[in-house]
Amino acid sequence: MDSQPFLTSAQIESKVNEGLAGLPYDGKRVLVLVPDLTRTMPLPKLFRLVVDALRPRVKRLDFLVALGTHTALDETLMDQLFGCSPGERARDFSDIGFHNHDWKNPDALTLLGTIGGSEISHLTQGMLEMDVPVWINRRVLDYDELFVCGPVFPHEVVGMSGGNKYFFPGIAGPDIIDVTHWIGALVTSFSLIGTKDTPVRRVIDRATDLIPRSRHALCAVVEPEGVSGIFIGPVEEAWNQAADLARETHITWVATPYRQILSILPTMYDEIWVGAKGMYKLEPVVADGGEVILYAPHIHRFSEVHGQTIAQVGYHCRDYFTKQWDKFRHLPWGTLAHSTHLRGAGTFDAITGVESCRIQVTLATSIPKVECEKLNLGWRDWKDIDIASWEEEAKRDPNCLVVHRAGEQLYRVRAE
Repeated sequence: MDSQPFLTSAQIESKVNEGLAGLPYDGKRVLVLVPDLTRTMPLPKLFRLVVDALRPRVKRLDFLVALGTHTALDETLMDQLFGCSPGERARDFSDIGFHNHDWKNPDALTLLGTIGGSEISHLTQGMLEMDVPVWINRRVLDYDELFVCGPVFPHEVVGMSGGNKYFFPGIAGPDIIDVTHWIGALVTSFSLIGTKDTPVRRVIDRATDLIPRSRHALCAVVEPEGVSGIFIGPVEEAWNQAADLARETHITWVATPYRQILSILPTMYDEIWVGAKGMYKLEPVVADGGEVILYAPHIHRFSEVHGQTIAQVGYHCRDYFTKQWDKFRHLPWGTLAHSTHLRGAGTFDAITGVESCRIQVTLATSIPKVECEKLNLGWRDWKDIDIASWEEEAKRDPNCLVVHRAGEQLYRVRAE
């Protein structure tokens, strides 16, 4: 397929202004949900377009960073996210609030209701049956309108990111965050990544139905080089259009799998919790017994927020947990899901205690060898990896692949 042309700056401005003009926001209090710094997104430009278009019309305009369980942004990072110089937000946007989501603080959350076990079973096709309380950031009740402004990519948990995912897990409480991530682990990232209709998406959409506020979205399809599309309207409608386009632009199809892949992570991933996307997006094209190497000298830790649990359980395939569920069920399910997603497909024999993973996952980061091996991951010294030499090898050897800025482009093997 021919490459998707990028929108010009003028086209972006026109689409945003036209889309926002059609929303019923006059005199309303509007909360805008945005991603953090781990997504490619021209947020500084879109922030100014949204403010210029809505500030004269609305009663109140604030922004909430849909962090999920990611680390909160300090003032410097908040400035970076919105493209503001130091002091600019206080000077030029003093009437606008800038907030972090705080998923661990019960006082920051409100209970919308509960999705019953029978309905969860129906939505997940019998994979899970349990009551799920739906907690969300209580700020949503302080506004008349909720507006999602974020990109859409293939995603390891929900299938395709964006849309209602900005509510759950974006500004959700721990219960539904853990449940939806574990559902994704049960399905496996390998199976659902890049797919629109997934059990996780169904649960997220159902939870969003409980929000007693009107919801719209700006869903963008973004690459490092530019913006391919912008869709504005009711959340599900805008997301559906963006997801269709993202499936065209963000999936690279290959003829055969590779024995060895060098996955070079961008600096926007500052820990393995998010840098693992360089594995998720490439797992489908790693041959059985092959290896994916996450190259990221700038990464020094597994996770600031979840590191303690990761250190406790390590990285394992799904069956390692499900066949020993009584041993692990008390731990945060979202962290267990991350473990399975990074380690990939495999099997576990509960009788012999032998785990057999399909592929090798190796870190070439600044995390010490002893830490990697303790957690069931391979290790390479990043200083011994010459990227130029790897690229030359990839030209000669069809079993070798080098991927720059890994983490947002999904690779899959085309079926015969």
